[in-house]
Amino acid sequence: MKTIYHAANSRGDANHGWLKSKHTFSFASYHNPERMGFGALRVINDDFVIGGQGFGKHSHRNMEIISIPLSGKLAHGDNIGNEGIIETGEIQVMSAGTGITHSEMNGDANEPAKFLQIWIIPNKMNVDPRYQQVRMDDIMQANTFNQVLSPNADDVGVWIHQNAWFSMGDFDKGLTQTYQLKDAHNGVYIFVLSGKVIVNDNTLNTRDGLGIWDTNDFTVEIEEEARVLVMEVPV
Repeated sequence: MKTIYHAANSRGDANHGWLKSKHTFSFASYHNPERMGFGALRVINDDFVIGGQGFGKHSHRNMEIISIPLSGKLAHGDNIGNEGIIETGEIQVMSAGTGITHSEMNGDANEPAKFLQIWIIPNKMNVDPRYQQVRMDDIMQANTFNQVLSPNADDVGVWIHQNAWFSMGDFDKGLTQTYQLKDAHNGVYIFVLSGKVIVNDNTLNTRDGLGIWDTNDFTVEIEEEARVLVMEVPV
């Protein structure tokens, strides 16, 4: 097993007033040649957007873009006919493919919104743009890793054009849980949304990240009540 640890306070920082963001990997004005991604996982942005503000219309191509609201809500609109609200407890994916233009605004005029924006490099280029939104709360069970994203349209959660799986879990203190990789050629990036866990002797606190590869599984020990996001991707 090989690992790489990224402490929460080692992430890139951006403060645009209306937007405060922490970048796990190189993004926009934050460039670190040692932080260009983890395999097919290219971006993890931890965003805070004040009320009434957000990302106006802009375009993407050939990228799988996943948004996970952590608090508050987002108002989404795009040029392929999708418009609506993404709330905490949901997950959204856009396959940009040949090109998609969208906006992502705070859905409340006063309350801030916090969300993760995650980019995955696809395994198919120039696909037809697509959009999907699913309520994760409907599939979440306590004290286990719940799959919320996969390569398969028939699976629970959302799907993307990549041999990748995302799982999320809320865990009570004192538990131990093992994650079995879906594909032995993949690696896993663990991102602790809250709490404290130990993964194979690596202690991870809130917003710490750990990349793992060259293994078929790993064990998570819950030191404090925790919410954990596991992103399994080709490496």
